Amino acid sequence: MPPARPLSGQTAAIEEEKHSSQSGSALLQPVLTQVILGERRRCVGRTICATILPVLARLPEPLALLEVGAAAGLCLLPDRYGYDYGRVQIQGEGLEACEAPIFPCRANEATPLPSRVPNVVWRGGLDLHPLDVSDPEDVRWLESLVWPGQEGRTERLRAAIRLAQESPPRVSPGDLLTDLPTLMEAVPGDATLVVFHSAVLAYLDPDERGTFWRLVRELNVVWVSNEAPGVFPEIDSLLNATIPRGRFILSVNGLPVAFTGPHGQSIDWIHS
Repeated sequence: MPPARPLSGQTAAIEEEKHSSQSGSALLQPVLTQVILGERRRCVGRTICATILPVLARLPEPLALLEVGAAAGLCLLPDRYGYDYGRVQIQGEGLEACEAPIFPCRANEATPLPSRVPNVVWRGGLDLHPLDVSDPEDVRWLESLVWPGQEGRTERLRAAIRLAQESPPRVSPGDLLTDLPTLMEAVPGDATLVVFHSAVLAYLDPDERGTFWRLVRELNVVWVSNEAPGVFPEIDSLLNATIPRGRFILSVNGLPVAFTGPHGQSIDWIHS
């Protein structure tokens, strides 16, 4: 997987070719192909903190958060954001309401909604090719991953980026199969360590997912997974309910607890 950021490197080239006298589509094809093939990141424009917050709120504090496949680390800041679950609204720690993005999330009656954000004392991420919120081209790439017509998501993403720019979370380059234990060494001993991920493990082949399954279950951590059905058949097999179409499965230590919207827009609790 090439480490280069092809979107940033090719922006000028794309603009130049657009104004060439030759066929625009023929000229742009090689450039766009390089962008698509070189940029194999998942949809990192999502922020799914609203769907993992109910899990975090049930854990002993203080918390240490370690995200694998963290990209720019925006999901490492759940205590900095605001949330609107309809019947419950929560404000980020130490922030004015106008400063923090407010993430709307529909929650069913069974979902154990918290009354406040958790106390997070350490946060770190792991990614093959981390994104830098201080790099304008990386920010443009994040914004480009929001689907057309979803202006609300774009505005919330930009607000989250502004918060991250004030105090960027540490996202280290590395492989989740080999470098996770090393990063864990920096975690304070009195904190509950939460290793979490969303829409990441689908990009590994089944053998690699099996290796990660065994690794994370051997570690002294709380493992929170938010992935599509089929990523972990072991988790799917524990479900008594039919998986709604287009939903992810939120699980804790291999036990499914909720169905979630893939962009953090909904959570339906299924386990007490």
